[in-house]
Amino acid sequence: MAANEEDSALVKLELACSDLRTLLLSSAKLEKDLEEMEKKFDSIDEKLSTAAKRVAPLQSLAMAAKALETRINRAVSPALGLLHSFKLSESFQKKLIELSDKLSIEKNPRKRLKNLLKYVQCVDQLNEVINLISRDGEPVIQKLQEVVEFLSRTKATDQYRTQRLKETLITLKALYESEVDAMRFDGLLDEALLNLQDEFEIMLQQMKHQNIGEQQADEEADQTLVSDLGTEMEVQVLRRIAETLSASDCLDICIDIFVKVRYRRAAKALMRLNPDYLRTYTPEEIDEMQWQSLETSISLWIQHFELAVKTVFVSEKKLCKQVLGGLPEVLIWLECFVKIADKIMAVFFRFGEGVARSNREPQKLFKLLEMFDSLEKLKLEFTEIFEGESGADICIRFRELEKLLVHASSKVFWEFGLQIEGTSDFFAPPQDGSVPKLARYAVNYLKYLTTETYSAPMAKVFRTEQMWKAGILSKPETDESLLKDAISNIMEALQRNIESKSPSYKDKILPHIFVMNTYWYIYMRSRNTELGKLIGEQYMKQKYKSAAEESAYMYQWRAWRPLVRLLEKEDSEEQDNGTKATAVVRGKLEAFFNSFDEISQRHARGYSIPDADLREQLREATVKLVVPVYSEFLNAHSKLLSGESYVSPESLKGLVGQVFNGTDRTSNGKPKRRDSKDTVPGRNSVSVEGELKNFRRSRSKSIDA
Repeated sequence: MAANEEDSALVKLELACSDLRTLLLSSAKLEKDLEEMEKKFDSIDEKLSTAAKRVAPLQSLAMAAKALETRINRAVSPALGLLHSFKLSESFQKKLIELSDKLSIEKNPRKRLKNLLKYVQCVDQLNEVINLISRDGEPVIQKLQEVVEFLSRTKATDQYRTQRLKETLITLKALYESEVDAMRFDGLLDEALLNLQDEFEIMLQQMKHQNIGEQQADEEADQTLVSDLGTEMEVQVLRRIAETLSASDCLDICIDIFVKVRYRRAAKALMRLNPDYLRTYTPEEIDEMQWQSLETSISLWIQHFELAVKTVFVSEKKLCKQVLGGLPEVLIWLECFVKIADKIMAVFFRFGEGVARSNREPQKLFKLLEMFDSLEKLKLEFTEIFEGESGADICIRFRELEKLLVHASSKVFWEFGLQIEGTSDFFAPPQDGSVPKLARYAVNYLKYLTTETYSAPMAKVFRTEQMWKAGILSKPETDESLLKDAISNIMEALQRNIESKSPSYKDKILPHIFVMNTYWYIYMRSRNTELGKLIGEQYMKQKYKSAAEESAYMYQWRAWRPLVRLLEKEDSEEQDNGTKATAVVRGKLEAFFNSFDEISQRHARGYSIPDADLREQLREATVKLVVPVYSEFLNAHSKLLSGESYVSPESLKGLVGQVFNGTDRTSNGKPKRRDSKDTVPGRNSVSVEGELKNFRRSRSKSIDA
């Protein structure tokens, strides 16, 4: 068993030795192979080194050739591009000629606009190419010349190629020097730009303001229509032309054309309104105008000013922005618009300033307020239209005109009050005690002023003046309070005028008739109106109605009370015998009717009570005063007057009514027939003189008997 194990170990050892021998043999072979490879590598390295030494000059030549190629390409490629640009300019010029021919024969407006747009695009392309040639020509020629000089100096190529390159340089340089300026200033581009200027002007002239004359009749500002002056296609073409002219150093020409043409168009549109009144604008010339003519002129000025701002200038501003808004100078379109509007607005401003500086006549107040109110309503829109620094001067003049109107309106109002107070020394009251023209004018003036149309502007004038005087930080009164105080001052001036004139009558009754008529007129014309509401209905009653009633009482006391006293009973009448008593009674009746006749004549020839309602009240009061006393007198002496013919109380009532209902005074002092509206219905029409004559005739017959 042990022997077997030894044999097995021995076999394994032999095998291991055999493997080791094999490995040693392989290692020796590998070492030999490595030595051979090293020898081969040394041989290859030696060969490569030899080859590198041989190739080195060729490598230097290749690098030099590459550098020369790069240098030549840097000069030749731009030169080829320049030549290509010359070819493009030639093709664009041919295209311009074709489009120009089409434009000259095309009659359809829309097709013509499309061709014109193509024409503008072609001009832009030609201009761009010429600018490219002008910009790149000199650097390209300079580079090409440097290459030619380098080749000539280094002889890097053959003489033939160098000579051809020199000839190309000379030709290109001559072409550049001779053609570029001609293309820019004397060629088809210049002609095309002139054509575009003409087209620009023609198209602007064709854009008209429509229906300006018809809009004059439209009094409501909200109905004023703002229409586009051109179609979308027309605006697009104009915009492209403006941009092309601007890019071609023709911006000034473009702006001059635009401003000149559009100013004429705007002015011509407004001239269709026939504003001949604008030729009269100095204060002296305006003072010489007839009032009716001036009133009409101011009304037209208000309408035309609003129409110009809301319609004409809005359209013009829109067109300016559409056409010139895309130019590099961002705000140039605003400046152009202001130039268009400036001269036209100056004409409107100078007329308004002339009116504000003219004489301050009372009737001008309402037109001044209308002008001021129209400017106030336009203020916001006006500042929006004339925005920015370019429109500052026009806005300043607008505000100055407003200031002038505020001052003028205030002066006219306060001077009117002074005129009322000052006329007391120069004008006598009406001879018949009727309402003076000044009172009629003043009341109707103030009634008109307190209407909705004028009260708000007038109050704003007062408030503005108060703010100017007291400062912005002051607390102004309400509009109603300011207006009430101002008008109350005028009413008080009128009252002082009336009170100062009433004592100038020599007749003792006329002052009461005068005051009664005037205060009654003021009260009746003011009640239930805006004037009465502003001052206060209760105040009007206390101030004017009460004064009129007091004067009516004094009139009755002075005029009719003496008549009644003639019939009052005396103690001596009871002591007289029958014959003597009858004579006394008849004498009283005679004196009564003589006095009645005198009073009637005074009323017919010297007294005037124009208000029908006031006459009716006076008639009723007088009938109540006279007729009962007369009736009582007849009843008391009926026995003494038995068989006598006398005026009955009913007839006397009719006679009294006739005094108040028959005639009135005309301006020349002669009696005139009452109009039907002044006649009291159902009144006895018997004449005073006829009744009194009948009474005297019957009395004389009884005496004769």
